[in-house]
Amino acid sequence: MMLQVGSCRELGQDCFTASLIQSSFSAPVMEFNLRNCSAAKGQHCLFLYPSLASRELTFADFNSQKQINRGPKVSPGFKLQCRSRTLSTPSKGLSANGKKKSYGGILPPILRSLRSSSDVGNILSSLCQNLSPKEQTVILKEQGQWERVVQVFKWFKSQKDYVPNVIHYNIVLRALGRAKKWDELRLCWNEMAQNGVVPTNNTYGMLVDVYGKAGLVKEALLWIKHMRVRGIFPDEVTMNTVVRVLKDAGEFDAADKFYKDWCRGLVGLNDFDLNSVVDDFGLNSATESITLKHFLLTELFRTGMRIPSRKESSEVHNCIRKPRLTSTYNTLIDLYGKAGRLKDAANVFAEMLTTGIPMDTITFNTMIFTCGSHGHLTEAETLLAKMEERGLSPDTKTYNIFLSLYADEGNIDGVLKCYRRIREVGLFPDVVTHRALLHILSERNMIEYVENVLAEMEKSHILLDEHSLPRVFKMYINIGLLDRAKIFLEKYGLNSGLSPRISAAILDAYAEKGLWSEAESVFLSRRDSVGQKIDVMEYNVMIKAYGKAELYDKAFLLFKGMKNRGTWPDECTYNSLIQMFSGGNLVDEARRLLIEMQGMGFKPNCQTFSAVIASYARLGLMSDAVEVYNFMVNAGVEPNEILYGILINGFAEIGRAEEALKYFHLMEKSGIAENRIVLTSLIKAFSKVGSLEGAKGIYNRMKNMENGIDIIASNSMINLYADLGMVSEAKIVFEDLRERGLADGVSFATMIYLYKNMGMLDEAIEVAEEMKESGLLRDCTSFHKVIECYAINGQLRECGELLYEMVTRKLLPDGGTFKVLFTILRKGGIPIEAVTQLESSYHEGKPYARQTVMAAVFSVVGLHAPALESCETFLKAEVLLDSSAYNVAINAYGTCGEIDKALNILMKMQDLNLKPDLVTYINLVGCYGKAGIIEGVKRVYSQLKYGEIEPNKSLFYAIKNAFMSANRYDLVQMVTQEMKFALDSEVYSESELDDQSDEDSSGL
Repeated sequence: MMLQVGSCRELGQDCFTASLIQSSFSAPVMEFNLRNCSAAKGQHCLFLYPSLASRELTFADFNSQKQINRGPKVSPGFKLQCRSRTLSTPSKGLSANGKKKSYGGILPPILRSLRSSSDVGNILSSLCQNLSPKEQTVILKEQGQWERVVQVFKWFKSQKDYVPNVIHYNIVLRALGRAKKWDELRLCWNEMAQNGVVPTNNTYGMLVDVYGKAGLVKEALLWIKHMRVRGIFPDEVTMNTVVRVLKDAGEFDAADKFYKDWCRGLVGLNDFDLNSVVDDFGLNSATESITLKHFLLTELFRTGMRIPSRKESSEVHNCIRKPRLTSTYNTLIDLYGKAGRLKDAANVFAEMLTTGIPMDTITFNTMIFTCGSHGHLTEAETLLAKMEERGLSPDTKTYNIFLSLYADEGNIDGVLKCYRRIREVGLFPDVVTHRALLHILSERNMIEYVENVLAEMEKSHILLDEHSLPRVFKMYINIGLLDRAKIFLEKYGLNSGLSPRISAAILDAYAEKGLWSEAESVFLSRRDSVGQKIDVMEYNVMIKAYGKAELYDKAFLLFKGMKNRGTWPDECTYNSLIQMFSGGNLVDEARRLLIEMQGMGFKPNCQTFSAVIASYARLGLMSDAVEVYNFMVNAGVEPNEILYGILINGFAEIGRAEEALKYFHLMEKSGIAENRIVLTSLIKAFSKVGSLEGAKGIYNRMKNMENGIDIIASNSMINLYADLGMVSEAKIVFEDLRERGLADGVSFATMIYLYKNMGMLDEAIEVAEEMKESGLLRDCTSFHKVIECYAINGQLRECGELLYEMVTRKLLPDGGTFKVLFTILRKGGIPIEAVTQLESSYHEGKPYARQTVMAAVFSVVGLHAPALESCETFLKAEVLLDSSAYNVAINAYGTCGEIDKALNILMKMQDLNLKPDLVTYINLVGCYGKAGIIEGVKRVYSQLKYGEIEPNKSLFYAIKNAFMSANRYDLVQMVTQEMKFALDSEVYSESELDDQSDEDSSGL
């Protein structure tokens, strides 16, 4: 495996600025000029520009020494390994055309029989008598499973004329190493030593390879140390294997050093602390504890020492070595490319030209990727042209590299043309091609292109790669095509035995969009399948889906049932549930799970403890929060700054400054540096208890911090000054915030509150105006403060306009705002009986009581369109409304002159058997007066006069105003006189009536 596709954006075009190599080579076959050219910028696509075939290859200043670890860009574990059709030597087991070798003689029937039967012993006994060692080797190599390799080898050894040889042991050791059967490998190694079979360079190279691919890098290097102790110097193949293992582990400098030491006849392993792994190969073992793998290696090395070491010639140390294998140069180019050492990669490439080392497809693929992945796509395209000039045909993996490079550049046209080019040149897309292409297109929600690729794959009988399934599925979910996502899943995956990881990815696509029921359907379908055991990973994602939907009961039931189905929760399960319940304020359940988690042998992390403590802090249960904190400390989990911040802020919120300071000092003692969040919480704590000096001390401390004082701390100080009535001090902090452009809604609202409380109404209005113009009215609290300020100042229309803005932004007024609205209604001249009725409906929670109050406010301040809009909302509702709603609607329609609609509402009330109340009559009289319907007003007045309606001051005034609207001042005088006798003097004073009579007379 040579190339691992990664990001192409680590280095820019500016790295290619100066000439590096200008060489001409004498060998005709190797003519290959390297000249200066400026790196082209922008998007590239070789398949769009045929003229690139004549471009001369150029490398400029490859001077970056930055090491770059490149993760897989196309898919996890994607590496490209290419075989040349012209220059490369065919791999073992392959013919020159790349196909499997066909064996002659008795081998074909033997191999067919072994593939079709499990009875290895009988087949070998009947067909494998008198096999040559070479034929035995072929049979061993052709076995696909390590168990079969061991069985066949065991049968060979049982034959009387069998002679053990190192080639057979190498095959067996390789099979065991690839299967990670380390114990069986140890036994085979011991047997090899007992039979006197001496390991060769091939043996050690193979062991380095299998240990390295298993991720056991130090153990792999120990084999090199072992072979050196035995007097064997690594040949080029073994050296190449070591460099590749170190490269794949990201140890680029160590790989480079090993190669250069080898060239000087040295083997340097001093950069690795190998003696700490196994001390002197176990010959002088220390008593310190070591892992199982280390113990096995120790025994392996002891066994190997019993074989006599060969004498190493002094010439080995003195000679200068140069690699001669194409594979070695390919590894070096890949090493330097991944390390970001482009100049060294170019030097290796040039050295192949000067020394006549044949280049193969892997060479060009590696160099193409190295250039392209560092932003030099022009040079990569030129390499492709030169590759074809030299008679090397690009393979599918070559085009896969370009496909990924174009995708990194965002050149989708280039990606698609590259994909089509694969078939145009007679190649076939492989699983990597389709996986990369579907990933690129799905990520960009290019649904039509994705479906075309899928249709093409289906037509060619190519199975969809399992790893591509969740990506395409997620595309459908993101677009909102749930039905098509379901069809796709049923067609390609649901019934085909998905792996747990892929199934979890499918569930997560649903969970991220809050589609818990769809995720549940897939989960239950898999769980209830015959013989299907759900992996803990799938349970965890399903729990996450329930958690995002706040279906905590379902999540807990799923957790309780998973054990009964043979799946045990892991650490992630507990952490997710605890944090989920904590976030939902189900803190007691979270705490019980925390205890259970420890009982299961898991150690909760600080984040999990923090979630529980934060939940208690939000609920103000700080004693419980402290208990969990102590529990955490006793469990050996170190608190971090976030946890300390939660405790400090929790105590600050309830005004317990001493406890907040206690945990602040504990945080300092533990070596955690103070931060602005914690100090702001301390200011809040001091503010709660009115400690000005304590708050000022922390505030001044924050001034000396690198980022200065934050907005929250400043707002806390303004709030403290406001509570203490310290106007000038609060103004200084506020002005500082305003000058720095940091003042927010809280800053303005607090200053409005301060000015209003101090009776500085002009200043309050000024700040409110600025707040409104600054666009800082973003939440209910800020609107409330400004509306209240306008209401106190009598600017009622502005109050109505702000209320309407709240409604359009879908901000529902809170209780404090409604209290101000009732004040506006009183100031606006609404009869006190109407206001009282609305307050009663609001506090009793009658249907549409909130909309009714807002409609009344809009109507009283003259915003008739919003008033009628609000009335339409509750009048169309299919619920039983009380009289207050209909009364507001009658008044709203009457006020804006739509008398017919107002009277229709009255008739609707009568149809619903709702009798008119006092407020209804007041509003009705107003409608009659505006319409000039004197008889209607007289009818109500008659009911009032003869006791059918209880005498009421507001109704008398309404009747008087109605007659005045109709210019019937004679009737006004009559009503005034009637009021004197009808109303009790305690309610309506004589002097007040006289004044009113004088006003009426003047009107006449």
